[in-house]
This record gives sequence, C-alpha cells and structure tokens, in this order.
Amino acid sequence: MTVGPARRRGLGSEVADMIREAIFDGGYPPGSALREVELSEALRVSRGPVRDALRSLEREGLVRAEWHRGATVAELSLQDVAELDSLRGALEVLAVQRVVATGASLDEISAAAAEMERASTPHEMVRCDIAFHDAVYAAAGHSRLTQAWEAIRSQVHLFLITRVRLSTDGYLEQIREEHRDLVAALRLGNVEGALKLFAEHRAHAFDVLTSTRGITGPKR
Repeated sequence: MTVGPARRRGLGSEVADMIREAIFDGGYPPGSALREVELSEALRVSRGPVRDALRSLEREGLVRAEWHRGATVAELSLQDVAELDSLRGALEVLAVQRVVATGASLDEISAAAAEMERASTPHEMVRCDIAFHDAVYAAAGHSRLTQAWEAIRSQVHLFLITRVRLSTDGYLEQIREEHRDLVAALRLGNVEGALKLFAEHRAHAFDVLTSTRGITGPKR
C-alpha cells in the first residue's frame, strides 16, 4: 500500500479555531450552549464542519456533548480542577528543571512576560499567561514534554478563564508581578526557588477556583 496525496486542512479545523477563539475571548462562557444551527449561520458554513469542529473541541476538553443537552462549553468540576492542577504541576517541574539545567535562553520567556504589560483585560492576560508557559516549555527543549503540555493546554486556558470569571480583583497587576518574579528566579538559576514560585503561581488560581466563592459542584 502506498500513501496518497496529503489533504488540505479541512474546513472543520478552521471552524474549530474560530469557536475556540470565541470561547477564549469570553464569547461563550463555560456552560454556554453551542448549537449547530446557530453556529453554522453565524460562521456561514454548513452544519457538517460545525459538527466536526465540536467533536475536535470535545477531544481537547473544551466542549462536552450530552444527548439530552447537546454541546456546551465545558464547566470544570472539582475533580477536573484538581487533576489539571496536579498534572500541570508535574509537567512544570520537569520544564523548569530543564530550563535551568540546560542554561536555556530566556529571551522568549522574558518577551512573553513583557507582553503582559500591554494586556488591558482579564481575557488578554489569560492569553499572555498561556503564552508565557508556552515559552517555558519551548525553552525546556523536550519535545514529548511539549506534546504533553499541548494535550492539556486548552483545558488549562479554560481553567484560567474560569478563574477570572470568579474574581478579577487585582488580577492584572498580580499576574504581571508574579511573572516578573518567575523570570527573575529562572535568571538566578536556582531550581528550588524557581519551583517554589511556580507552585505559588499555580496555587493562587487553584485557591480561587476551590474557595467558597469558586467551584463547589460535585466531582465528575
């Protein structure tokens, strides 16, 4: 058997990108219905690509589909939050260790932190936060570690969107300050100190999500 010619990127992938961006911009908050008919009309495509897009986003963990409710933007349960936080933490330990141990360039990480100075809304800041961690994984120089991060990246983005929906009090400056400190810790080359600050950074979002004001529903 021989392979055939490569297919061009499908319309479903483009539709998935547009729906994903709308979710990340806050246009479709967690729990929002994603109706095929409405989406196909808004995006001026047939329902087939929309259906394909929703399946793709379901695999990413951004969308949940239930026969009696249809497709909705995923709402994180306590178990979702705990699992994402613990897995993200485990991945970041290896990423930070490698960045420090290999003496990796911190230029892209620093640039990502500097970009936060221009973020003016919580959703813009969440994007900057994700971009910062993208840069950390890239600097780690470990392709399978990067793939593991990319597998949960959309869900972590949803995690952070959920966090800012619950509280934005002092959020923008807090995130700027935390990431300035993270860059400084990486520059010092102190693994223990850097890991401590990365853990504290994750804990702040986790605490908001699991406080009495946060997620209190049943585990999935």
